[in-house]
Amino acid sequence: MVFSSHLFVFWFLPLFLLLYYGLPRRTRHWTLTLASYVFYGWANPAFLALMLFKTLIDYLAGLYIAHGRWSLRAPEAPLDPDGPRSRRQRIALVAAVCTNLGLLAFFKYFNFAVESYNELAGLLGFNDIMWEQTLRVVLPLGISFYTFESMSYTIDVYRGETRAVSNLVDFACFVSMFPQLVAGPIVRFSEIADQLRSRTHTLEKFARGVAMFSLGMAKKVLVANPCGAVADATFGAASPAPLDAWFGVVAYGFQIYFDFSGYSDMAVGLGLMIGFMFAKNFDSPYRAHSITDFWRRWHLSLSTCLRDYVYIPLGGNRLGERRTYVNLFLVMLVGGLWHGASWNFVLWGAFHGVLLALERATPKLPVRLPRPLRVGTTFTLVTLGWVLFRARDLSHAVEYYRSLFGLGQEGQPGPGAPLLGGILYQPYSLLCFAVAAVIVWTMPQAWDWTRRLTWVRATVCTGLLLAALIAMETQGYNPFIYFIF
Repeated sequence: MVFSSHLFVFWFLPLFLLLYYGLPRRTRHWTLTLASYVFYGWANPAFLALMLFKTLIDYLAGLYIAHGRWSLRAPEAPLDPDGPRSRRQRIALVAAVCTNLGLLAFFKYFNFAVESYNELAGLLGFNDIMWEQTLRVVLPLGISFYTFESMSYTIDVYRGETRAVSNLVDFACFVSMFPQLVAGPIVRFSEIADQLRSRTHTLEKFARGVAMFSLGMAKKVLVANPCGAVADATFGAASPAPLDAWFGVVAYGFQIYFDFSGYSDMAVGLGLMIGFMFAKNFDSPYRAHSITDFWRRWHLSLSTCLRDYVYIPLGGNRLGERRTYVNLFLVMLVGGLWHGASWNFVLWGAFHGVLLALERATPKLPVRLPRPLRVGTTFTLVTLGWVLFRARDLSHAVEYYRSLFGLGQEGQPGPGAPLLGGILYQPYSLLCFAVAAVIVWTMPQAWDWTRRLTWVRATVCTGLLLAALIAMETQGYNPFIYFIF
């Protein structure tokens, strides 16, 4: 089930809100948890067992770590961050983390590992040891997101950054919460622990939530989907002309931003409707003046997790310059693999890792350039990276890069290039492209814009929501890009 669907907007959400506010207050977490399981299991109920298993593992591990023994009582306070940890506590942490990562690796990387092994065996001429793969593992929606969230709870309990929760329903509610379950933002337990215990439900908060949801829906339906149609046409063409190739990859850059930030806005809005305040997940990333600045603005919840759970444990920048460069590279490799089981994503992570290391090694060089030039250079580099993100495989990415620089088919565009141009440069496509550019480089973020709602702003949000709902009924298949991660 996706937010930008008739089923969710006109049936699931109204019914859920009616039950949430109509039933006694003490049942709200039960209502939210059950609704979230219905939401997640709508496409494939079998995956509910996996999410429930992960929930139980981290719930029990958190309590065991908090007490140093088996106990279902709520601990009085978090562990002392600087205090010692027993061998049993360390074992419980390692067991929970390995279980989470093991399940994630199996479901997300099994097919990739087998295919890579067979390709390597074929290249070396060892066809007789190739694995005849009869098992194809289906990737559960959003497994990377809720795995990070559930696992972060156990780690934070061990570090003494949050108190373990004894109420299983409260913890299951945190893991399964449908607003941000399948495509983020990644919400850590320590960020909403107090809100799970007590939160306010006000008309002002609900109104802001509706406004955020409306803006997110408009981003997705009115901007991301049309830009996606342009990107699909270009990436599906054989050797597009350079101008067409650049138009297509920039359109994809707009698509992935409005698609993902739109989902995050809707998730934050839905959270506000039920009293939760989630952190901002985007901060005008295409206005970044460096790759380092880009990662301070793009997918903030993932960047924070990679910093706290990968970069800092590796040593961060405390072990010298060379080790810092290595750590930056490794963190971005992990970030690439987190996004998908493909060599494209590995190379995309490596690309950003190299850029981050180069920027750190030459800190004064970018500062000497005018800010517009720095922003333009950063956007170009990020856009080049999106080719790896969008191409169906590595050979497709190489061919697309050749087209970008006029090297496809010995510098000649493919036979369908004139037809492709007629598809890409329709007035509607150009209008959506221009609107996307204006929003990206001039408009405030929805998270900030909705902090003070006026009648004018409320009217704008209502109009955009109505336009998005009308457009939604005319569009076909429109899943969110980050559902596959």
